[in-house]
Amino acid sequence: MAIQILMPALSPTMTEGTLARWLKSEGDKVAAGDLLAEIETDKATMELEANDDGVLGKFIVAAGSEGVAVNAPIAVLLEEGEDASAADTMEAPPRPVTKAVAQPEQQPATEPAAKPAPAPSAPKPKGARILASPLARRLAAEAGLDIAALTGSGPHGRIVKADVKTALAGGGASAAAPQTAPQEPQLPATIPEAPVPTEFPDAGQYTDIPHSNIRRVIAQRLTESARDIPHFHLTVDCTIDALLALRQDLNGRTPEGEGGYKISINDFVIRAVALAIRKVPGVNVSWMEDTTRQYHEIDVAVAVATEGGLITAIVRHADQKGLAEISNEIKGLARRARDGKLSLDEFQGGGFTISNLGMYGIKEFSAIINPPQSCILAIGAGEQRSVVKDGALGIATVMSCTLSTDHRTVDGALGAEFMVAFKAMIEDPLTMLL
Repeated sequence: MAIQILMPALSPTMTEGTLARWLKSEGDKVAAGDLLAEIETDKATMELEANDDGVLGKFIVAAGSEGVAVNAPIAVLLEEGEDASAADTMEAPPRPVTKAVAQPEQQPATEPAAKPAPAPSAPKPKGARILASPLARRLAAEAGLDIAALTGSGPHGRIVKADVKTALAGGGASAAAPQTAPQEPQLPATIPEAPVPTEFPDAGQYTDIPHSNIRRVIAQRLTESARDIPHFHLTVDCTIDALLALRQDLNGRTPEGEGGYKISINDFVIRAVALAIRKVPGVNVSWMEDTTRQYHEIDVAVAVATEGGLITAIVRHADQKGLAEISNEIKGLARRARDGKLSLDEFQGGGFTISNLGMYGIKEFSAIINPPQSCILAIGAGEQRSVVKDGALGIATVMSCTLSTDHRTVDGALGAEFMVAFKAMIEDPLTMLL
């Protein structure tokens, strides 16, 4: 019996994906575990594996198709010996079509019935006050009409412009031939909205780059975070001369061959964050609808820049790993993230994120929290600055670090407690080796 291959949910937040390309052709034999296609999710590009043996009978969704809903059929797998015609009976469910609202049938325009001329009103008593607008008076005078003979339709019987025009249309003019009254500018019933420009004037040549699923979801999540989470920022300056000296010493001791390592400042930061979380576990939390979720494991996410956008690769149980292990692991994670080859458990989860722009020379910045986490630590560049130590002015290598917290779960005092623990380990890095 023919089996439908469905668009899989490759991440908990995925609702639709892009079928980047097929790795097999129609008519190919496949076995369970074979790679069928590349799927671009809201996090990365991942490979779809076959769950059954059979023959690819038909592609329902073409390569390059965007916005394919999770669980929508994308192909048909035939069992061994099954006729290919069985695939023709399985099609993708039609996309919902927005129906146009039925408009009432237009009736043919008919000539409007002529308004009956207003019946002449009884002459007003001599000397009685005539209620009329200044414009109506001017139009009546120019047309030679007796303003007192008109019937007003305005408030309290006030004669308005429309009454004068009605009298003229009904042949109520008297005496002198009517003069052409200057036309008053007519305002439209509704003022049309200004059109939204589709391009900027004088913008020159440009290229529109379609949003990938990853970029679209990143934009959505960061917008929600900046809008809905009360961000609170704490900055400390860490002196890192001792850390730089220890790093140089450790890298000089690296063994040759496969077991070698090259520790970076970021590796020290990951280790310091993990140990500081162990001391101040209150920052390892998430705000939930009715509770605050406290995480027991210390999983540190590290922001990695890729062509599609930022991906947070997760170092699991970071507090239980040494500098060399962290260094080798994060290098592998970063490489797979840039290649779009991270597995689900390598980028989903984590209770705390680190964003390091120090390698770009950025002195200091505030990062946007990665929900549902409560904290993200922004690391700036280490640079030589003037410092005062023991009452004397000197030069030291200083690195500015800014913690962004969700103030609903991590208030200022708790965030400050974490930063004190973090700063202590960065400035005395030997404590991280104990």
